[in-house]
Amino acid sequence: MPKKTNGEKLSEKLTFACPNIAKAAPKDMKEAEKFCRGYKEFLDEAKTERECVTAAIKLLKKNGYTEFDAEEHYQPGDRVYYNNRGKNVILATIGEKPLSQGARFNIAHIDSPRLDLKPNPVYEQDELAYFKTHYYGGIRKYQWGVTPLAMHGVVMLKNGKKVEISLGERDTEPKFVISDLLPHLSARQNERPLKEGLKGEELNIIIGSLPYDEEEVKEPFKLHALKMLNDLYGITEADFLRAEIEMVPAAKACDLGVDRSLVGGYGQDDRVCAYTALMAAMDVKKPEYTTVTVLTEKEETGSPGNTGMQSRALEHFMADLCEGFSVKPRDMYRKSMCLSSDVNAAYDPTFPDVYEKRNSCFLNHGPVLTKYTGARGKNGSNDASAEFMYEVIRMMEEEKVYWQAGELGKVDEGGGGTIAVFMGNMDVDTVDLGVPVLAMHSPFEITAKLDVYYTYRAFKAFYK
Repeated sequence: MPKKTNGEKLSEKLTFACPNIAKAAPKDMKEAEKFCRGYKEFLDEAKTERECVTAAIKLLKKNGYTEFDAEEHYQPGDRVYYNNRGKNVILATIGEKPLSQGARFNIAHIDSPRLDLKPNPVYEQDELAYFKTHYYGGIRKYQWGVTPLAMHGVVMLKNGKKVEISLGERDTEPKFVISDLLPHLSARQNERPLKEGLKGEELNIIIGSLPYDEEEVKEPFKLHALKMLNDLYGITEADFLRAEIEMVPAAKACDLGVDRSLVGGYGQDDRVCAYTALMAAMDVKKPEYTTVTVLTEKEETGSPGNTGMQSRALEHFMADLCEGFSVKPRDMYRKSMCLSSDVNAAYDPTFPDVYEKRNSCFLNHGPVLTKYTGARGKNGSNDASAEFMYEVIRMMEEEKVYWQAGELGKVDEGGGGTIAVFMGNMDVDTVDLGVPVLAMHSPFEITAKLDVYYTYRAFKAFYK
């Protein structure tokens, strides 16, 4: 091997680059492939927040977690979970060190952009039956046209019975769809701005085309659709007023590329961080500090409500946990650390103009550490301190975790937020760490298996 020049030695000492893991550690692809088999199964099983919580609790029970009891006195190594209204879950493993020395929080959201049914959704128009929808979160509406959809959710019947709905996921089940114009007749539609290619009130889902066979019926196509739904689930039109129905892409998670290096599927923002955090928490059985993992919802709409991060649900859980150890919650928060585990936009070579390449994240370079989010002047950002950035980087590098840094596009191009600001407001050092994603918020998002696997390893390093 040729002797390195002084310039090469100085360059190694002074410069920094995030390597492509496939080049730096190709042997890890086998472990990434193995890890992502379970991840793809999780994506298919958990298309909604409620389904995520159900799937998570099933895994937690298999791994020795018990339901949290505020009256119980827990010991190091004990593992508990708290189910908040079936829509988010908090899990904790009691650490060797007292809570007065802080905890290790890892928070990911399990809601994803989708189409919700309106309270009064069923109607017919010119011999077709439809659902009216209201989109949830930031979507590009045109992407949802002519995409096969599945119906998920919960309905409370008048008699108080809860009915769980899942229709369109199995190969034998019907799908749903929003129609779009054919190119032969779309001249005027083509003149619309892209954001209005399909308008909000045009996101109407076809649910049937057959009439109820009786001449006297005023709306036979609507009635026939309602009868079919009633036959399947026992619901009536009035029951939709007591329902949470979400329409999500029906496609299954799958491998992408001839080399199978990528995962494609709906809801990876942010279930990819939820799954990796969940698996890491379960695999660290005797942590030094108490680990607290939160799978929350409503992040895509600003984290409001009693199951979002602006609620006091986590605060109340931690108060109960601290009380059992005679620790003041404020002392615990002050010495705690938190990963706001959320995805970032991977650099897309097809659309380079919106990225500042030197400060972008790339597929196959590991989890991305995002010091700040926000938009135009870091508005709404947590902006982690230098001291905390040091700690998180140190933890990852001690465990030989490949990682990268990045931000969400060019300064004036756009931006976004995460739950980091809410944990920062609780006097907890917080930073964003998550998986780079292509086609974020689309019905079919793209991640790299090596990034998913190394995010899991980064979370293990943080919990350890």
